[in-house]
Amino acid sequence: MTSPHSTPAPAEIRRWRQYLANERAEAAVYRDLARRRTGEEREILLGLAAAEGRHEAHWLALLGEHVGKPRRGDIRTRFLGLLARRFGSVFVLALAQRAEARSAYDADPDATSTMAADERIHGEVVRGLATRGRNRLSGSFRAAVFGANDGLVSNLSLILGVGASGVGTHVVLLTGLAGLLAGALSMGAGEYVSVRSQRELLEASTPDPEADKALPHLDVDANELALLYRARGMGVEEAETHAADVLAKGNTVAQRSPVKPDVDKHESVGTGWGAAISSFCFFASGAIIPVLPYLFGLQGLVAVFVAAGLVGLTLLGTGAVVGLLSGASPLKRGLRQLMIGYSAAAVTYLLGLLFGTGAA
Repeated sequence: MTSPHSTPAPAEIRRWRQYLANERAEAAVYRDLARRRTGEEREILLGLAAAEGRHEAHWLALLGEHVGKPRRGDIRTRFLGLLARRFGSVFVLALAQRAEARSAYDADPDATSTMAADERIHGEVVRGLATRGRNRLSGSFRAAVFGANDGLVSNLSLILGVGASGVGTHVVLLTGLAGLLAGALSMGAGEYVSVRSQRELLEASTPDPEADKALPHLDVDANELALLYRARGMGVEEAETHAADVLAKGNTVAQRSPVKPDVDKHESVGTGWGAAISSFCFFASGAIIPVLPYLFGLQGLVAVFVAAGLVGLTLLGTGAVVGLLSGASPLKRGLRQLMIGYSAAAVTYLLGLLFGTGAA
């Protein structure tokens, strides 16, 4: 680290100025996000902005008279700020989570170990905030992503497999449209049944509020209230003490119970109709893409290559969105989606060629 009494090298000054600009930009991102939040989330985001201000003060002290004119943050931070001002959604929090995780302070001798530790904790704080948003949309979002990917891959595979067998273009088109409708209806119905069943399981584990009405009528010296709390996870002594306390003070059966209504679990599952509609619409929107070349009159290998290209671009896009929301690399997730989708389509295409040749 450069001594405070020595003149820093030009390269150091440039690096410190960039760090300073980035810290200011990141603080602005958190303040912009805070403007779209209320209550606890707003306070947390403002606290993160204040922490970035401490880091800003460190670079100002190092630069001294060399601070120069204010610089803009790097492209990544400026893009994040633009999204925060326009949207303020969970996507921005997911990007901020990745930005905090990529901090260069661990390897920079001019940054203190405290600053590096701060950035790591900031990433976990943002992860916690992003998790709240992910839980709120995970039910319908899961159905939407799975629906779109299934539509893309299954209908591309179906079209390529049938087309490779040598049938006419109109047969391929009808096959693609039939696959779209059948798959969308199947996905919608399946998601509705799945989500409704999961919600019913959660509701079955929720304590019955009517049980409170039985409390005044229990025998104080002989009752099964302690067994209830043991069944919900308490130890023997804790259950007996809590049961006695409930009877003595007139508390509710569910009070302080390890098993209680869990709104967050229900929210993360989503609603049956929401999941069904999302699955239907997104499966259909994915399944129509490989059909488009045939709808516009393309034939043969031209139609195959155009369909595969359109599906590939869409798979990259959906994979990138999943990567953003999960805090992972959008490029890696996009390439993973592309590889899986193309592998399934290639296998089906080869089988179509095989069976088509055999039939001939």
